[in-house]
This record gives sequence, structure tokens and C-alpha cells, in this order.
Amino acid sequence: MSGLEGLYQQIILDHSKARHGDGPLEHAAAEHHEYNPTCGDELTMRIRLDDAGERIEELAWQGDGCSISMASASALVDLMAGRTLEEAGERIDAFRAMLRSQGAGEPDEELLEDAIAFHGVSKYVMRVKCAMLSWVALEACLTEARATRG
Repeated sequence: MSGLEGLYQQIILDHSKARHGDGPLEHAAAEHHEYNPTCGDELTMRIRLDDAGERIEELAWQGDGCSISMASASALVDLMAGRTLEEAGERIDAFRAMLRSQGAGEPDEELLEDAIAFHGVSKYVMRVKCAMLSWVALEACLTEARATRG
């Protein structure tokens, strides 16, 4: 294992143990529940927007599942808080593309920050859904938020 792979594994372990954003969120602008029947992971994502409805003011999730799904949700919270809806969508697209790469290429670390640690997960098809669970839930929340703001 290379030093970089070891660092990525450590980031995932750290996020799975100290789960950022895990908890309730009052006055959410949008909420979405996702379930992965393959391994039993489930998660509910909630977001609160700024007064203009253009920026994610806060996001939180509650769920239970494997360390990859929980770590991915934690990394997502760190990456998305304070982002505009468009910036968040851009990062979701980049994360999805990285997980579909089957380990090929070099994802944009500046865009994905710690979420780049999940690049190795893309080599394991059965684990991709685990890593994507919270991102799909956030994507649904963004769609709902866009629809309600007009």
C-alpha cells in the first residue's frame, strides 16, 4: 500500500469514528431518506438554506450502516456546508464520476477535498452504493430545495 492509499484509509477511518454532521437538524428546507438494500445502510439527509435560498447553511444526517457509508456522509458534510446549490451539485457530479472511474484517473482534490479518499472505493463495485448513499440523498434534497424556491 502506498503512503497516499494509507492516508486515504486513515481519512475514511477517522470520518467513520468521528461522524461529522450526524444528528438532527431543525427547520430543514429539505429532507430525504435513502436505503441501500444490498448491505442495509440507511440515512436521512436534511439541509437548511440561507435566507436567499441559494446556499447550504447547514446540513445534517442520521443513519446507520457500514463504515464507508457513514464516513462518506461525514466527509460530505465537511465539503458541502456553506456551498451554493450549484457548487454542491458540481461536487456531487465530480464524486459520482470518481466512483464510476473504477480507480482510473486522478480526481480533482481541490474540488473534492477529503472526499477524494473514496477514490479507492471505486474499484469495488459493491461498495460504490455505500459511498454514494449520502450524496444521492443530498442530491434529492437539492432538487427539493430548488423546486420550493421557485
